[in-house]
Amino acid sequence: MARKINKSALVREILAQNPKTPVKQIVATLGDRKIKVQPSLVYFVKSNLRRKKRKEIRKAMAKAGVPNPVDLILKVRTVAGEAGGMSKLKQLVDALAE
Repeated sequence: MARKINKSALVREILAQNPKTPVKQIVATLGDRKIKVQPSLVYFVKSNLRRKKRKEIRKAMAKAGVPNPVDLILKVRTVAGEAGGMSKLKQLVDALAE
């Protein structure tokens, strides 16, 4: 009996090499290897990878002490108001980065 192929894993391998690979090219590449893949599967795998990335970002922010990103944004806006506007705050940050 033939071994079952995990098509999602093959799509993830291709996306790991180049995340910006177009869907049609992924379908064609796997088609050359005699593996039929629907474009909808590729879109599904890509969306799950994006969802996983967003979850990791949220976890990292929670570890950094920012439980709610909206609070952080409001604090930055308050500081920008005290600095004289967003452009002035950006100049200050750029000066600190040098």
